Amino acid sequence: MLNGKKNVLLAVTGSIAAYKAADIARGFIKKGYSVTVMLTANGAKFITPMTFETLTGSKCLVDTFDRNFKYEVEHIAAAKACDLLLVAPASANVIGKIAGGIADDMVTTTILAVTAPKLIAPAMNTAMYDNPIVQDNMKKLRAYGYQFIDPAEGLLACGDTGRGKLADVEDILSVSQGILENEEGTHENAEGVSRNAEGAPENAEGIPGNAEGIPENAGGISETAWDGGEQDYAGKTVVVTAGPTQEALDPVRYITNHSSGKMGYSLAEAAAKRGAEVVLISGPTAIKKPENENISFVPVVSASDMAEAVFTYFEKADILIMAAAVADYTPKTVADQKIKKADGGMTIELARTTDILGTLKDRKKEGQFICGFSMETENLIENSRKKLFKKNLDIIAANSIVDPGAGFGHDTNKVTIIARDGEESLPLISKAETADRILDAIIKRVK
Repeated sequence: MLNGKKNVLLAVTGSIAAYKAADIARGFIKKGYSVTVMLTANGAKFITPMTFETLTGSKCLVDTFDRNFKYEVEHIAAAKACDLLLVAPASANVIGKIAGGIADDMVTTTILAVTAPKLIAPAMNTAMYDNPIVQDNMKKLRAYGYQFIDPAEGLLACGDTGRGKLADVEDILSVSQGILENEEGTHENAEGVSRNAEGAPENAEGIPGNAEGIPENAGGISETAWDGGEQDYAGKTVVVTAGPTQEALDPVRYITNHSSGKMGYSLAEAAAKRGAEVVLISGPTAIKKPENENISFVPVVSASDMAEAVFTYFEKADILIMAAAVADYTPKTVADQKIKKADGGMTIELARTTDILGTLKDRKKEGQFICGFSMETENLIENSRKKLFKKNLDIIAANSIVDPGAGFGHDTNKVTIIARDGEESLPLISKAETADRILDAIIKRVK
């Protein structure tokens, strides 16, 4: 720590998105952290050291052999002082250097000496990002414990459209803060959940007591995300639901929710990369249809459509992951014409939609595995644990919507994975990494 504050070591590389690093540095300062900035030579061509020195009040490190500074081995001093290393934006070049153990400038030399958590936010052209070499470099770094926050999709500086934009500044700050405030390290609860006392009684609902009652990581919930190597889902058929549903009021209006579908799509893509044949059943979203040949895409609109599709594909599924935010209610009647405004307001009579998981608990065959999702505004863990047993689920992902950077619309999430034999609270991480952590927990329990 510096001056009693946690210190972020921000490495800025040669990307057009380097200008956003100023907002990142300012955001950390506003949150009460100390910030030290390092610039690569190419990064300094996009934004000047003086900008960061003005924002942070600290010298911006550029030259490994700078003599105009206090006498100490600068890159070692910076590495020791930081509580988090953040590379944002991270170019393909620097990602490759880190993966290869190359240390030929201030930034790469310092990174090799850092023992604190390391977070990388890539930013580059779509083709570069999707290049197998770059993807392999990132997989290698994940295996070494580096964490990534995925780039966003959109119009890039080069004129192309696709993945490669630096993630939203607020999401980067939220993920970083989650790591900084997690005193046990980036992989929270690495030692597992505390065991209950011998013979802890069941609670009033008949659910085995926790100790609060769930035994320590007995089923081996993964402590790290999949490293991109083993095809551990090969031969498995995985059905994933994603996004919201839309319940029509009339030809113009409908009832829906804020789900973006990002978590479900991340799960589908992660399962496909790990060798699964995936069926992605998606409500209406703004996300581009997956191009992975191992993903079959099934678009639906209403809760009724979703239920029909799930019941159809579940018959041959090994694993079902219900990440969709399915409407609980739908209008009893749908008007043929647009409903006109009324001075006295309008009352809409609603009917309950099909409880998909409640129906499947009686259709589930031996060997089939169901992962549910739960989103609550209060008593998240308790209510999710009850849902696990009530719906006969094998695992449930309790999804926070009250923590900054988690839940609907974000590229990050904060989830507690609850199984019958253990539970694990994940820190705020990207939805892509959350997906792999959930898949880790599932594959260890699939018969």
